[in-house]
Amino acid sequence: KTAFLNGFIQEEVYIEQPQGFEVHGKESHVCRLKKALYGLKQAPRAWYSRKDTYLQGMGFTKSEAYPNLYFIVICEEPLILVLYVDDM
Repeated sequence: KTAFLNGFIQEEVYIEQPQGFEVHGKESHVCRLKKALYGLKQAPRAWYSRKDTYLQGMGFTKSEAYPNLYFIVICEEPLILVLYVDDM
């Protein structure tokens, strides 16, 4: 559940005030999200974008055939990284 909480949302997403956290006198106001929430439709894309940017910034190359497979060669030794997140 925590993997998706590390993704930043690029577009504007608004939610109703969570039950129990309403601001008195401003019940009709909404909250703008800056980070993804678990269960949010955009959460997997936001998380993937963040980890993709990070890994490619470290020098990893993304596989064209499998988007969750990254590789890099260090001192003539290949390092292969495969990420899997089960959302079920």
